[in-house]
Amino acid sequence: MDLPETLYSAAQVRELDRLAIEACKIPGATLMQRAGEAAFDLLRTRWPRARRIVVVCGPGNNGGDGYVMARLARAAGLAVDVLSLGAVEKTQGDAGMEHKKCQSAGVAIRNFQADLLRGQDIIVDAMLGTGLDRELDGEWRAAIETINRSHVPVLAVDIPSGLSSDTGRVMGAAVHASATMTFIGLKAGLFTGAGREHAGEIYFNDLDVPEDIYAKVPALAKRLSEVSLRGLMPRRRRDMHKGDAGHVLVIGGDRGMSGAARLVGEAAYRAGAGLVIVATHPEHAAQIGAARPEMIVHGVASAEDLRPLIARADVIAVGPGLGRGDWGDALFGAVLDSKLPMVVDADALNILAADPLMHTDWILTPHPGEAARMLGMKKEQVQADRLAAVHELVASFGGVCVLKGAGTLIASLCDGVVSLCDRGNPGMASAGMGDVLTGVIAGLRAQGLISPVAARLGVWAHAAAGDDAAQSGEIGALASDLLPHIRTRLNRLVRHADR
Repeated sequence: MDLPETLYSAAQVRELDRLAIEACKIPGATLMQRAGEAAFDLLRTRWPRARRIVVVCGPGNNGGDGYVMARLARAAGLAVDVLSLGAVEKTQGDAGMEHKKCQSAGVAIRNFQADLLRGQDIIVDAMLGTGLDRELDGEWRAAIETINRSHVPVLAVDIPSGLSSDTGRVMGAAVHASATMTFIGLKAGLFTGAGREHAGEIYFNDLDVPEDIYAKVPALAKRLSEVSLRGLMPRRRRDMHKGDAGHVLVIGGDRGMSGAARLVGEAAYRAGAGLVIVATHPEHAAQIGAARPEMIVHGVASAEDLRPLIARADVIAVGPGLGRGDWGDALFGAVLDSKLPMVVDADALNILAADPLMHTDWILTPHPGEAARMLGMKKEQVQADRLAAVHELVASFGGVCVLKGAGTLIASLCDGVVSLCDRGNPGMASAGMGDVLTGVIAGLRAQGLISPVAARLGVWAHAAAGDDAAQSGEIGALASDLLPHIRTRLNRLVRHADR
């Protein structure tokens, strides 16, 4: 089944759980039974030949889900072992009842030992769940590291143990799962930061919680999906001309960096812009124009050379290859004087970090290192809580911020919505990918999409195109490989919207 779009924090999911129990009168034991059944069904479906299963249980409700799974595995005729961690005597409530049922069913429950993982077909991680709020050490960290060294496939119950469900941060150590079955509400940490690396393939079951309770708990963020984006891409009138599709001015490409400006311009065209002009360093203006004749290329030596081009533009894309010298500083200064909508990336963000200011209609596209410079912190601090970082960026600089990386986040000051893109792949970790994203967003903004919508649609189309380009493998993908796929993705959105 398709995953929901709504993402929650651990506290929000606990509130949904409470509402299900108290307002909808669903006993907690029933929810636990349903969770164990859903996870066990996934185990049998995904690993149908598995015969030896070890379930590692902690003392809380996550462990209770694991005890349900172990009991079901035993009833299905599988060889199952349960290894417990933490103070078993503290296993109370619904989890305590499941512990006793598991024992009564004849399942052996032993203390965790590394050698008991040998020879197993599947490890079920039911240790910690979503309540983790501290760095792991001692037996917990040792157990997780042992599981990760075992080379046995792991099914995580609700969330990989050691992963922050709110931020995707590894709390000292975290299980590397092959798959995660999560319940009631999707946890944001599964989709950003280290979550995508540790969660494996994500599955969801709402445990038959009534839909109406979800309206009572506000979401932390929303996943971008193809369905939600249909209808956003403007359908072309039969009588339109290039002026109707918008005019993008690309500013960048200092000496030795002409490729960045060219990629931005090509991507803007592939996203549907009607006219793209590139303002670049005079030394290589002719070179860019010869390589892509559809682009109008001007060599600009100063801010004065740039001003007539700004006067003709609808949207400015500035930063890729801009450099940090006097030339780049002067051009960016002229851009700031213009009051036009803009997409700001790369070197322009570094200039902005040194001299911060607010703007209501720009889209900032930092990677974590650039975001750290803009916020005056270390990159590790940004990655430790990406949601907090993207909120702080829009609060400090205004407009829309796209915090790039695994689980790219888009936050908008004007509508307060945070979106998350879970598309994309490690093959996109190569030079020029950010330049292409800048061009796509600028091309969409030029066609009349408001900044938050252009950012969300651009991020999704860029990431989905990256997945399309990786069909033949992630290694060796070039940024320019995405360009034809971007065009295909955006046209498909229009076709589906017309149906």
